[in-house]
Amino acid sequence: MYTYHREIITLLSILFSMMHFSFVKADGEILPPTIQKLMKGYNKYLRPFFDNGPVTVGMSLDIASIDTISEINMDYTATIFLRQRWTDERLCFEGNKSLSLDGRLVELLWVPDTFIVDSKKSFLHDITVENRLIRIYPNGTVLYALRITTTVACSMDLTKYPMDKQTCTLQLESWGYNINDVMFYWTRGNDSVRGLNTLRLAQYTVEDHYTSVSEAVYETGRYPKLIFHFDLKRNILYFILETYVPSILLVVLSWVSFWISQSSVPARICIGVTTVLTMTTLMMGARTSLPNANCFIKAIDVYLGICFSFIFGALLEYAIAHFCTLRLSNQKNSTQDMDDGDIDMNGSIAAVSSEANNQTQVTNREKKTNGWNNSAFLKAKKRLRCIFYCLQVENPHHIDNYSRLSFPLSFMVVNVLYWVYYLYF
Repeated sequence: MYTYHREIITLLSILFSMMHFSFVKADGEILPPTIQKLMKGYNKYLRPFFDNGPVTVGMSLDIASIDTISEINMDYTATIFLRQRWTDERLCFEGNKSLSLDGRLVELLWVPDTFIVDSKKSFLHDITVENRLIRIYPNGTVLYALRITTTVACSMDLTKYPMDKQTCTLQLESWGYNINDVMFYWTRGNDSVRGLNTLRLAQYTVEDHYTSVSEAVYETGRYPKLIFHFDLKRNILYFILETYVPSILLVVLSWVSFWISQSSVPARICIGVTTVLTMTTLMMGARTSLPNANCFIKAIDVYLGICFSFIFGALLEYAIAHFCTLRLSNQKNSTQDMDDGDIDMNGSIAAVSSEANNQTQVTNREKKTNGWNNSAFLKAKKRLRCIFYCLQVENPHHIDNYSRLSFPLSFMVVNVLYWVYYLYF
């Protein structure tokens, strides 16, 4: 038992010796004398100017890339170079050259607790080492740079999609230090953010960008905030070629039926049904790229609805024209049958005529008896007859003639109103 305790004590003493040796090696060999002198008595848990007001932190950004802008998730993914500058009086040293340190030595220094407010997911690049830079100047100024890829939320208004303009932001705040401890500022104003002018985005063009300084108010206090705004304008050429032109061509194709004879029932029905189904497929394909839960009535939905209405109207036009043609032919056949009956049966017609006169007299007596000669009722009856006669089509072929002119003109007027409204209002 005694031997066992001696072995444990010996093992622990060896471990403590190794740890002491590693500390001495880290303090004596890895760190150069200048850094050792700076780190002597340095406490990284206390901010600079701990008792002399807040420390000011200047920031600047380089936008390396904006990879994706998602309307479904309402966010964008960007890779940025974040640079922060502040002065730490404890890190002043003699000389006229700055010290560039290994990024892993940031663990020995105090750094601001900056975070991206609307970030959904972020990570620091670590190939081949962590992409961090530390540079110390003789006057105690510290430059701290990071390479970060972040996915940031961006609230979008899609009511004018795809002719919309979106304004996204990148907000930087201090997590634990309020305005009494830390103050943020942009080092060069609007020029503090660079890289957007050289970006080439798939669907967007960066129109404008600017910076602002604000404060975030929470229950725990007021915290410094820096905001970077940038305006994105969607490129509509892709949607014109992909959606607008095909839908216009489908509407024009539905008008071809106006020049086809009404007796060609299969041909006109085939054109109408085919264009309706194709337009339905085009509408479903346009909606799959956007979320249904946003409850936005988008500009492209309005246009596709207009095109679908014109195509469906062309199909209904043939149904009405065909119905009027059948009704007119039935009336002609009945009139012809009555004429033949008059020629062959003169005596019968005379008898029927006398009987009809008798019935007319009886009917007139009943009307007088029952008060059907009311003037108001007669006026209403005349008006209904006029309306009925006006709605009757003497020649159903005129329906196609009117449609050949009315459909294109009305479609052009609706297009002018649509594009003027969504492009200029």
